[in-house]
Amino acid sequence: MSAVASIQRAWPMSSRTLARVAGALYFFNLMAAGLLEWAFPGKMNLAAGLIELVGMTAVTLVLYQLFNPVQRRLSLLAAAFNLTGITLESIQFGLGGTEIGMVFHGLFCLVIGFLIFRSGFLPRILAVLIALGGLAWLTYLTPRLAGHLSPWNLACGLIGEASVFLWLLVMGVNERGWKQQASPAEAPVLS
Repeated sequence: MSAVASIQRAWPMSSRTLARVAGALYFFNLMAAGLLEWAFPGKMNLAAGLIELVGMTAVTLVLYQLFNPVQRRLSLLAAAFNLTGITLESIQFGLGGTEIGMVFHGLFCLVIGFLIFRSGFLPRILAVLIALGGLAWLTYLTPRLAGHLSPWNLACGLIGEASVFLWLLVMGVNERGWKQQASPAEAPVLS
């Protein structure tokens, strides 16, 4: 069975639909959490946080599936970084003011940037934008640096991510390029 067939059997959507689902989930997540925090400041922070955590978990799993044909281990590493960040954020783990969940999200963005660059089914400029966003999230490793660069690091991170997810939502991916990436995966691995 080909890699494309096994992926589509496990997730019965085209790669273009999968990409659009990732984009839609990301923007729904961002808008719903932002709206709750804006409309009910302080009162709905828990609900907004839960929407954000569940939404980003879904986005992470969809992106894992989307980038699996490019390089399975790196796609898994990206998912592991983001799920670790989501977990740490959900238990509000802080180490001396360090927002470690954002640091893991930055690592996720860097790996996704590399996968986009290697993919052939998304424009390489998106790889650069999300990698810059990932570097912006890495500033949260040092609270002093993050505070000094604020709000520019936040803007850079959001613009980098939003550009990728907006592209996924509107344009999807190059279906032929995605299938070409999936095809070499079916070749046997030599021991």
